[in-house]
Amino acid sequence: MIDKSPAIDESTMKLGLLMESAQAHQKLAEAHLEKLRLHTHGLDGVVRDEIRRTLLDELRAVSVESAAAARALRGIKLAAESRRLAWSLGIAVLCSAIPAAVVHFILPTEDEIASLRQRREVLAGSVAKLERLGGRAEWRLCGQPGRLCVRIDRNAPAFGEQGEYMVVRGY
Repeated sequence: MIDKSPAIDESTMKLGLLMESAQAHQKLAEAHLEKLRLHTHGLDGVVRDEIRRTLLDELRAVSVESAAAARALRGIKLAAESRRLAWSLGIAVLCSAIPAAVVHFILPTEDEIASLRQRREVLAGSVAKLERLGGRAEWRLCGQPGRLCVRIDRNAPAFGEQGEYMVVRGY
């Protein structure tokens, strides 16, 4: 049998094989691209799940740390309130103790007041006696050497053998 088909030259044959090879590679590439698309589509869901899981873990950690911070702040508040109470009580005690100490140590007792009243009565009697006996006299230092002198009543009569005694003014 004689083949009537035209003879294929070598360059056409190479071109045909090359086209066939390119078509095979293209199909292979398309298959790989489809697998890659499916893989990336599945990977997208995995990445989202992983992000959610990581975010939830981090939020739980933040929640635990914020709860610990809140407990610490409550402890600090309690310590501050107890310190404020202690200072308030201390100041109140000090403000009460100072006047009590003044009253106790500086002011005289009832017995001392009675003793001082009795002494005042004795002194008042002595002052009255002195006033009767010349205690109201105006005494001064007179002259250059600072001699003791007294104001006299010039209208009263003089006494003594030579009139050397005079009445003090006011008596």
